[in-house]
Amino acid sequence: MSDFLRHRQVEFRLFVVLLLSCIALGITTDTFLTLGNLTSLLNNNSVNLIWAVGLLVVLIAGGIDISFAVASSVVQFVAAKVLISLGGGNWVLGFLLCGSVGILLGLINAFFIHRFRIISIVVTIATFNVFFGLLMWLSRGRSIYALPDWWTERIILFEHQSTDGTWSELILPVAVMAFCVGITWLLIRRVNLGRQLYAFGDNPEGARRAGVNIAAMQALAFGWSGLMAGIAALMQVNIVQEVVPNALYGRELEVLAAVVLGGARLGGGKGTITGCVLGVLFVAVMQNGLNLLGISPFAFQMLIGAAILVAISTSNISLGELFAERSRRQET
Repeated sequence: MSDFLRHRQVEFRLFVVLLLSCIALGITTDTFLTLGNLTSLLNNNSVNLIWAVGLLVVLIAGGIDISFAVASSVVQFVAAKVLISLGGGNWVLGFLLCGSVGILLGLINAFFIHRFRIISIVVTIATFNVFFGLLMWLSRGRSIYALPDWWTERIILFEHQSTDGTWSELILPVAVMAFCVGITWLLIRRVNLGRQLYAFGDNPEGARRAGVNIAAMQALAFGWSGLMAGIAALMQVNIVQEVVPNALYGRELEVLAAVVLGGARLGGGKGTITGCVLGVLFVAVMQNGLNLLGISPFAFQMLIGAAILVAISTSNISLGELFAERSRRQET
């Protein structure tokens, strides 16, 4: 048990808080624990989790990327224009196109970070503004509604009608989200490049001396984040059935908060898929719960900020050490 607490203390704490939150919301609201609400939570937060696993790889490598949501907006617009000009396309072309454009945008971040030795948050703030400004200029802020049928068609994975007539369903983005979580886990846990990412994020100079290619690590981290942004763009359109240039603007903070809450260290070298998933679920549950309780959405922003502060300030506290200290006090 002590080994588990020592290595998984952040995930354990977050799981307990998430469980208690779900129980409290189940008691205080009539709809939170219904199948319809739970499936809706998964559908509506599938894009956030796709972004989150991409951001997790960047954080493990010691970087920060706040441009991923805007990058998804750019991918949506470019993909819509290209696919319409080609006569519609299909899912295979859609994934290839969106993934490629997303990777390209991620590699632009990696190029400036590595070539000019600029810290990642400064570069991604710059590209955030460049991408968004360029998008709004080219699109003139106009949404695109005339999209290929295959892109907007709802592909239902699971559906259920309850006795009161309400429907619950899981749609394609949930399956794509699960796939993205799985391949990201394989990357960081089962591939040598993943171990190099952890080493680079924990000690860049030591990793360089050990033969780790710094440029390759930065390209992999931000390219992966770009790939996830591209896939998320494709799924977001499938959910809302339109391309709105500024619809994803401002969603970076809640995703960053979720990944940090899940134990990813802002200094690099630390982070797990389990923690990332729990973090996204916690943020989603809190937002959904506040809405069901009729509490102002501004309270959600306060909770996100407070949660980040708590996560950062307690990240070095070991539950095992706390229990050991308590035992020593009881013995004395």
